Amino acid sequence: MNVKTVALLHPGNMGVTIGAAAATSGARVIWVAENRSKASQRRASEAALVEVEKLTDAVEQSDIILSVCPPHAALELARSVAARHFRGIYVDGNAVSRATAETIGETVTQAGATFVDGGIIGSPVKRAGTTRLYLSGPRAAEVASLFAASMLDARAIGDAPGAASALKIAYAAWTKCTDALVLAIRALAAREGVDQALLQEWAISQPDLERRSIQAAAVAVPKAWRYVGEMKEIAATLAAAGLPSGFHTAAADLYERLTPFKDMTSPALTVAAVVAALIIDNRRIQ
Repeated sequence: MNVKTVALLHPGNMGVTIGAAAATSGARVIWVAENRSKASQRRASEAALVEVEKLTDAVEQSDIILSVCPPHAALELARSVAARHFRGIYVDGNAVSRATAETIGETVTQAGATFVDGGIIGSPVKRAGTTRLYLSGPRAAEVASLFAASMLDARAIGDAPGAASALKIAYAAWTKCTDALVLAIRALAAREGVDQALLQEWAISQPDLERRSIQAAAVAVPKAWRYVGEMKEIAATLAAAGLPSGFHTAAADLYERLTPFKDMTSPALTVAAVVAALIIDNRRIQ
């Protein structure tokens, strides 16, 4: 596939590495500066992405658009692109349900684009073997080839849009919900005055759980603001499948309480700090 220009919407911590991976194909990778933060500007500059001023510029110049944004913004972003009559390949790489992915697909295809559904599993692309981009749709294999020379493992898994999003949702239903659950358990134990006793019991019978709680505080909590929408998408997917959705509705509520920790990387971001915030919030809402 002869791709000259790819637009990345937008250069967040994950998205900027996806854009950089696309650039290994030789394509020019652009991003939209309008209404973006200084942090986005810095990330895009460090990744050598090419700045354009407005979304209209990106739509007019691009063969492929890669949408990598918080899940709550994915459909609105697709509508904005469709309103500008994009006719290339639109790749939605966001953590949304199959139903949302299909709605995004209908939105962009009605405006003339070809839709490829995507689901990203793993961390931002810093080395080979850490990140997979699953793709589904009629041109999924062509999009996967864009990343063949990069550290991103792009895999086409079918011709039907929605499969990649379904896989992402099924995977995240475990990883991100269990992070929320273990932090809720630490907060409960602290509230009841049995936290140290619980840790001692975990050391005997569940030796990995204390480490999991520490990692959840350090890694998941700064991204809690993004996970709220993702948990809601997972809950909706389970409900549509006739399965209980309460697990992930509760996880969305927990992550909502942790949004004040957005993007925090301070050493002060400990289990104790997270637990204190959860307990204070819990007393507030009672």
